[in-house]
Parts: sequence; structure tokens; C-alpha cells
Amino acid sequence: MKKQQLDYILTKMLDSHDNVSDLNITPGKPLQVESSGQLLAVDLGPGFSILTPFQTEVLALNLINNDRKQLETLLREGSCDLSYQLSTKARFRVNIFSRSGKYAIVLRKLETTIPSIEKLNLPESFHKMAEEKNGIIFVTGSTGSGKSTSLAALLDKINKTKSVHVITLEDPIEYQHTQKRSTFNQRELGMDFDTFASGLRAALRQAPKVILVGEMRDRETVEIGLAAAETGHLVVSTLHTVDAGQTINRLLGMFSTEEETQIRIRLADTVRWVVAQRLLPKVGGGRVAAFEIMATNLRVKDTILNGESEGKTYNDIIVAGKPQGMISFDEFIVNLYEGGKIDENTAMAYASRKDIVGRGLDRIKSARGESTSGIQSLEIDRGYGGEEDDSL
Repeated sequence: MKKQQLDYILTKMLDSHDNVSDLNITPGKPLQVESSGQLLAVDLGPGFSILTPFQTEVLALNLINNDRKQLETLLREGSCDLSYQLSTKARFRVNIFSRSGKYAIVLRKLETTIPSIEKLNLPESFHKMAEEKNGIIFVTGSTGSGKSTSLAALLDKINKTKSVHVITLEDPIEYQHTQKRSTFNQRELGMDFDTFASGLRAALRQAPKVILVGEMRDRETVEIGLAAAETGHLVVSTLHTVDAGQTINRLLGMFSTEEETQIRIRLADTVRWVVAQRLLPKVGGGRVAAFEIMATNLRVKDTILNGESEGKTYNDIIVAGKPQGMISFDEFIVNLYEGGKIDENTAMAYASRKDIVGRGLDRIKSARGESTSGIQSLEIDRGYGGEEDDSL
């Protein structure tokens, strides 16, 4: 297969639907794209109605394009990551993986222009994050929740406002930052460094003020990241966790019980912000981001040091920390409903605490003069237990 043929297939997939975020190539299924969170089939004719293992393997090998290191990684580990440029039309983050001895491919479309904090309508707290001088900022969430986009907007704000050296360690490079006030050096896993830990260790000798670590995947990376934050760097990274509390607990879980006390002290000293985000189905189509934001303060430091307790959970602290720019998922979801961006079913489905969100929705509906109950009318059931007794 020639590159022109591969590009033709990818172009047809990309143009098949609106809001395409991923291309999915799986044996036994037709070519598929993810549009606004839904997988949709792409018709490229009879030869592609159901993909064969041979077809997906040919496509995988053409994406690898004789890169021996990537091929060795695929055979040894069962998956490999790479990037692919589709002429001037799009860039993709590609993951090729083996399943039951057959190869499947997922291509994530990467945006070419970096959106601003304002354009993404991110919370005001992101402007405060861009002003931090040191410490660690975590942006967390599941795969495809928009973490990379939020981080790109944060780094772009730094790029516009500060004259600093920024090193990024990515897998692969998603957004390509232009040189503005800051000096950007973007490095890609596999091409420029072997592991996040080794790349981060090397970054400390490259005189950066800001370091982006694509993902805190293991204990060694976390340990070096803490050391970088303790020595005056601003470290920005991601984790696959669902909220602020789980983020802290996941980090602690990477270390032994003997090390826990020391790690709690180091986290309390270095963590500046924890942002968790989810993408929710939007009214009228598309998706909208919901955030939970926790900023550091004395209560947060104390809870990191001593653990959560009755009445002193991370969620309690976030709810009480609104003046500092903190907000819980549930409050954010209620605000999205009030703004007409999501419907009631979506709000309840994505709520962390359904009772809190339910009360918030009832308050909004009551203020609008809408019914807050599904019960339409009440009346005495006079026939209960048999026919009505006229003597009563």
C-alpha cells in the first residue's frame, strides 16, 4: 500500500461525519469514527464493509512506516504509540495494539491550533494556575476527557505572559507551541527520550522553569517530579483519576507504607492545584466539559498529611473553598444545567453525589416555576382493599 492510498482512506474517514475525534480500525468491524462520543460506521465500498485481520495489519505496518524501534515495541509489548501527519489536513496520535493475535488501530485527531483559556471557556482558576512559580499542577480524567487540550491552553497562557524556558515531555507531541514570549522545547517519547522518568531527569539539567510531563505513569516519575517541584520548578502533569481525592490517594498508593509519611509531607509542600475533568453530552449535540478544582490551602495540606476524616474530606474542603476558586463536580454540573448546556438526565447520570445535584436541580426548576416532582396529582385510593364501605 502506498502512502497516497493510506491518506485517501484516512481522509475519507475524517470527512465522513462532523466533530470526528477518533478513527477506529478493528478486525471484524467496518471502518469507524467517533463523532461527539458515538462510534459511527464509514462506508468505503464492499472491500471495507467488514475489515479482515490482514487489512488492519497492512494499515498498521504502513502507519509504522519501517520504523524498526516501533515495530520491535509492538512485537515485544503488544502495542506502540506514534504520531502521523495527514498532509496539511490533520495530525494523529496513533495507538496500534494486538488483540487475540490480530492488530487494531485507534487514531486520535490532534488539533492544529491551540485554543485559549477564554475560547475553551475554562474556569477562571486556570489564569491563577498560569501565575504559579513552582510546585505541581495535576490535570486528571479518563482518556479522551480533554486533559491535553486544557493543558495546552494553560501552557499557551504562560507562553503569552512569561519569558521562561518550557520543556514538554509528551507521548506523542499533540499541540505544537510556537515561540512567543517563552522558549518552548517539546520532546517526544521514543524519539527524544526513552521513559518519562529519564526525560524528566534530563530536563532538570536543561534549565527549565516549567516542565510538562505527559503522564505520571510510575513511582520513579512521581519521585523525580516531586524533586523538580521542590527545587523551584513548576511541574504540570496528568493522571487517569476521576477526582481530586482519588488523585492524592493514587499518588500515595505508588509508594510503600514505610515511605507514606515522607511522601505525604512532600505532596503537601508541592501540590498547588488538582483539576479533574469530564466531558458531558451537550444539549443540541457535541460535548461540554465539567470540572472539579482543588487549590492548596492549610486545610488541604492538613488533609494530605493526616488523611481524610469525618467532616474533613477533600470534597468538604472543595465545597468550602469557593472563594479560592475551588468548585466541586456536582456544583459545576448544576451550573451547566442552569445555563441550559445539559439536560436533567445528563446531570443526574454524571453526578458524583446524586442527592446534592438533585436538590440543586429542584432549586433551579422551582425558581423557573417548573414542577420538581414526577407526581402529577394525589388522591385517596378509596377502593384499596376492596369496595368502598358505605357505612364508614
